Amino acid sequence: MATNEKKAIPGTYLFDSTMAKKGYGLNKMCFSFNGQEARDEFNADPDAYCDKFKLTDAQKEAVKNKDIIAMLREGGSIYYLAKYAGLLKLNMQDIGALQTGMSVDEFKAMLEKNGKGEV
Repeated sequence: MATNEKKAIPGTYLFDSTMAKKGYGLNKMCFSFNGQEARDEFNADPDAYCDKFKLTDAQKEAVKNKDIIAMLREGGSIYYLAKYAGLLKLNMQDIGALQTGMSVDEFKAMLEKNGKGEV
Protein backbone atom coordinates (compact mmCIF):
# COMPACT_ATOMS: atom_id res chain seq x y z
CA MET A 1 0.00 0.00 0.00
CA ALA A 2 1.34 3.44 -0.91
CA THR A 3 2.03 5.78 2.01
CA ASN A 4 -0.63 8.25 0.87
CA GLU A 5 -3.43 5.65 0.79
CA LYS A 6 -5.83 5.55 3.71
CA LYS A 7 -6.75 2.15 5.07
CA ALA A 8 -10.29 1.88 6.42
CA ILE A 9 -10.50 0.40 9.90
CA PRO A 10 -14.03 -0.67 10.85
CA GLY A 11 -15.49 1.37 13.71
CA THR A 12 -12.95 4.16 13.42
CA TYR A 13 -13.06 7.63 11.93
CA LEU A 14 -9.85 9.06 10.55
CA PHE A 15 -9.14 12.45 12.10
CA ASP A 16 -7.28 14.26 9.35
CA SER A 17 -7.12 17.91 8.29
CA THR A 18 -10.54 17.73 6.65
CA MET A 19 -12.12 16.36 9.81
CA ALA A 20 -10.21 18.88 11.94
CA LYS A 21 -11.75 21.72 9.94
CA LYS A 22 -15.19 20.12 10.06
CA GLY A 23 -15.03 19.62 13.82
CA TYR A 24 -13.26 22.83 14.82
CA GLY A 25 -16.21 24.36 16.71
CA LEU A 26 -17.21 21.05 18.28
CA ASN A 27 -13.68 20.38 19.50
CA LYS A 28 -13.24 23.95 20.73
CA MET A 29 -16.48 23.62 22.70
CA CYS A 30 -15.41 20.30 24.21
CA PHE A 31 -12.01 21.73 25.15
CA SER A 32 -13.81 24.50 27.02
CA PHE A 33 -15.21 21.88 29.40
CA ASN A 34 -11.86 21.91 31.20
CA GLY A 35 -13.36 24.77 33.20
CA GLN A 36 -16.20 24.38 35.68
CA GLU A 37 -17.76 27.67 34.57
CA ALA A 38 -18.04 26.35 31.00
CA ARG A 39 -19.57 23.07 32.20
CA ASP A 40 -22.11 24.99 34.26
CA GLU A 41 -22.97 27.27 31.32
CA PHE A 42 -23.43 24.26 29.03
CA ASN A 43 -25.60 22.41 31.54
CA ALA A 44 -27.78 25.51 32.01
CA ASP A 45 -28.52 25.88 28.27
CA PRO A 46 -26.88 23.32 25.95
CA ASP A 47 -28.46 24.79 22.80
CA ALA A 48 -27.17 28.29 23.47
CA TYR A 49 -23.75 26.88 24.33
CA CYS A 50 -23.62 24.96 21.04
CA ASP A 51 -24.62 28.13 19.19
CA LYS A 52 -21.82 30.02 20.94
CA PHE A 53 -19.33 27.70 19.20
CA LYS A 54 -21.21 27.75 15.86
CA LEU A 55 -21.87 24.01 15.75
CA THR A 56 -23.53 22.65 12.63
CA ASP A 57 -27.05 21.23 12.85
CA ALA A 58 -25.65 17.69 12.67
CA GLN A 59 -23.19 18.43 15.49
CA LYS A 60 -25.94 19.99 17.62
CA GLU A 61 -28.12 16.94 17.04
CA ALA A 62 -25.28 14.63 18.08
CA VAL A 63 -24.69 16.67 21.25
CA LYS A 64 -28.41 16.74 22.02
CA ASN A 65 -28.60 12.95 21.59
CA LYS A 66 -25.37 12.42 23.55
CA ASP A 67 -24.15 10.43 20.53
CA ILE A 68 -20.36 10.21 20.80
CA ILE A 69 -20.09 8.15 17.60
CA ALA A 70 -22.02 10.78 15.61
CA MET A 71 -19.72 13.43 17.05
CA LEU A 72 -16.72 11.46 15.77
CA ARG A 73 -18.33 11.36 12.33
CA GLU A 74 -18.90 15.12 12.53
CA GLY A 75 -15.22 15.91 13.09
CA GLY A 76 -14.91 15.37 16.81
CA SER A 77 -11.50 14.37 18.11
CA ILE A 78 -11.68 11.66 20.77
CA TYR A 79 -9.23 13.67 22.89
CA TYR A 80 -11.65 16.60 23.07
CA LEU A 81 -14.81 14.49 23.08
CA ALA A 82 -13.50 12.84 26.25
CA LYS A 83 -14.20 16.17 28.00
CA TYR A 84 -17.84 16.04 26.86
CA ALA A 85 -18.07 12.36 27.76
CA GLY A 86 -16.99 13.32 31.27
CA LEU A 87 -20.11 15.49 31.55
CA LEU A 88 -22.09 12.36 30.73
CA LYS A 89 -20.18 10.38 33.37
CA LEU A 90 -18.64 8.18 30.64
CA ASN A 91 -15.03 7.04 30.67
CA MET A 92 -12.80 5.92 27.80
CA GLN A 93 -13.82 2.28 28.24
CA ASP A 94 -17.46 3.29 27.88
CA ILE A 95 -16.57 5.09 24.64
CA GLY A 96 -14.51 2.13 23.41
CA ALA A 97 -17.50 -0.12 24.00
CA LEU A 98 -19.70 2.27 22.00
CA GLN A 99 -17.20 2.32 19.13
CA THR A 100 -16.96 -1.46 18.95
CA GLY A 101 -20.62 -2.23 19.56
CA MET A 102 -19.72 -4.22 22.67
CA SER A 103 -20.99 -3.96 26.21
CA VAL A 104 -18.55 -2.31 28.62
CA ASP A 105 -17.85 -5.69 30.24
CA GLU A 106 -17.16 -7.28 26.83
CA PHE A 107 -14.86 -4.39 25.92
CA LYS A 108 -12.95 -4.70 29.22
CA ALA A 109 -12.58 -8.46 28.69
CA MET A 110 -11.25 -7.84 25.17
CA LEU A 111 -8.68 -5.37 26.56
CA GLU A 112 -7.57 -7.85 29.20
CA LYS A 113 -7.36 -10.68 26.66
CA ASN A 114 -5.28 -8.60 24.29
CA GLY A 115 -3.12 -7.14 27.05
CA LYS A 116 -3.96 -3.60 25.95
CA GLY A 117 -4.85 -2.07 29.27
CA GLU A 118 -5.43 -2.36 32.95
CA VAL A 119 -9.02 -2.72 33.96
